This record gives sequence, structure tokens and C-alpha cells, in this order.
Amino acid sequence: MEKKRSAPLCRQPIGRVRSLLQLQQRQREPRRFPARWLRLWRETIGAWILHEPNPIKVGTFWSALITFTMFEAAYYCEIMRAGIQSIARGQVWSGYALGLNYWQTMGKIVLPQAFRNMLPVLLTQTIILFQDTSLVYVISATDFLGAASKIANRDYRLVEMYSFVAIVYFAMSYGLSTLVKRLQQRIAIIR
Repeated sequence: MEKKRSAPLCRQPIGRVRSLLQLQQRQREPRRFPARWLRLWRETIGAWILHEPNPIKVGTFWSALITFTMFEAAYYCEIMRAGIQSIARGQVWSGYALGLNYWQTMGKIVLPQAFRNMLPVLLTQTIILFQDTSLVYVISATDFLGAASKIANRDYRLVEMYSFVAIVYFAMSYGLSTLVKRLQQRIAIIR
């Protein structure tokens, strides 16, 4: 349970800062760094961690937290970048015309509009994170699926326990998806 609560607190700020740096027009290197880091993380570091013969011993909790934070931050960075780019360029120019600097324009004009576009995708990614947390069994961490597996093996009730886990995952995912769909309809922009 600790992993599920800690990962969202870490991944969103990291993704938000990276996406803002990537979109900043004035400085080229900070803008290129997040794209390079994202590509590096997705393509090489994940595979390297899986095949490292002498990994650093940090424990299952920290290993899961770091992995989920870095992996999800990469996705949140892309979601936020796309949301910010969905706002018309004229909105940014109007902020500059009012005398606002880059950060003020982002904070007062662009991000409030972009957040409305990003919200459904951010919530959907959170549902995906909920489903992905069952992968911590690979590093021998116990989560809902792992606990059900231990009980199933102990009591010889494999079908019942895995069916229960499937129903719980389905109910939570379907319920959250329905909420996201309702929220999306409620905040839809009529154009």
C-alpha cells in the first residue's frame, strides 16, 4: 500500500518540471535534456536494470518506488507536454503582450487551460499505474496480487483467490474509468 501512495506524490512533480523545461523557448539545453532523458529511460535504463548482474541493494520498497516514479514520470512528462502544446500559441503571445514572463504566462494562462485537456489522460494513466503495481511481485514485494497468491497457495484455493483478485481489479478499473468518462463529459470544451 505504501508504494501506491508514494509513487503519485513523486512522479507528478518530476514530470511537470521536465515538461515545462522541455517547452521553454529561451534555453535550448534544458529543453533537450528531458527528451533525451525520456528516450534514455524508456530504451536503455529499464533493460539495463533488468539485466544488471550486480544491482545496488536498496530493498523492495525503494526499488519499486524508484522504478515506478521514474517510469511514470516519463509518461507524465509526455502527457503534460502534449497538454501544454494543445493550447493555441496565441495564448502565449497574449501573455507576453500583457507583460508576463514565461513562468507567469505558463502559470496564469497556459497551464489552467492545458490542465483541462490533460486531466482525463492523467487520470487514465493513474488507473494504468494502479494496474501496473501488480508487477512488484517480480522483485518479491507483496501487494494485493502477491498476498492473494500466498493465501491461494496456502489454502489450495487458486481459482477462488485469482477470481477475487480479477473481480477487484476489474471493479476498481471500471469504476475509475467511468468516473474519468463522466469528468471528461463534464469539463468538455464545446468548440
